[in-house]
Amino acid sequence: MGRIIAVANQKGGVGKTTTAINLSACLAEKKKKVLTIDIDPQGNTTSGLGVDKNNVENTIYELFLEECTLSDCIQASVMEGLNVIASNINLSGAEIELISMENKEYLLKDKLDTIKGDYDFIIIDCPPSLNLLTVNAMVAADTVLVPIQCEYYALEGLSQLIHTIDLIKERLNPKLEIEGVVFTMYDARTNLSSQVVENVKENLNKKIYKTIIPRNVRLAEAPSYGMPINMYDGRSSGAEAYRFLAEEVIEREDEDEWL
Repeated sequence: MGRIIAVANQKGGVGKTTTAINLSACLAEKKKKVLTIDIDPQGNTTSGLGVDKNNVENTIYELFLEECTLSDCIQASVMEGLNVIASNINLSGAEIELISMENKEYLLKDKLDTIKGDYDFIIIDCPPSLNLLTVNAMVAADTVLVPIQCEYYALEGLSQLIHTIDLIKERLNPKLEIEGVVFTMYDARTNLSSQVVENVKENLNKKIYKTIIPRNVRLAEAPSYGMPINMYDGRSSGAEAYRFLAEEVIEREDEDEWL
């Protein structure tokens, strides 16, 4: 049975989409069968995996509105073993249309329950807000992975996100857990980055990945070429970091393996 991981942080610019793209690709590189679902209306995960978001006939939006089947909107990415359910700007109006639907929080879960066994991992890239789309992702997910940027305000908003996860666990998805926190955009040249890491470790009673994603030019360039980092520059520090993260995600199947 596959594992469903929602990549979420309501703060923008923390490396959420970069993590969704490159964790998915590095899991696929390790011969895992992966489905990446883009539920961010910006569609950056879609284009970052080599799919033209403006020319996709069936996206997550059509799936939510029951205008297509799940198999209609699953498509190949640039990476072998990695499929994508695309998103584009059409999704931005979905929340208004979904609000009147019955069991609206379970729309994604009901769909994914039918194919969960077909994949080793299903990675969901959430929008940078705690809206109905994010709720759908968390209701469908087994765990939530939280990227945190190594900056002064790293902890700001995190308590709200954790509160939301706790509420969803209490009311909608009792199995939901926090997969862990991963630090992104780490700059070894500044004391601030290391101070932030220490501060979060001291103040956050949550699981924290050993892997720290560096601030890396090649990571920033890769999406404009429609490629994950392991294809764009497999020897870069960014590619190596996401490979290590993928290994940790694969290894940490149970609680005992966490520090």
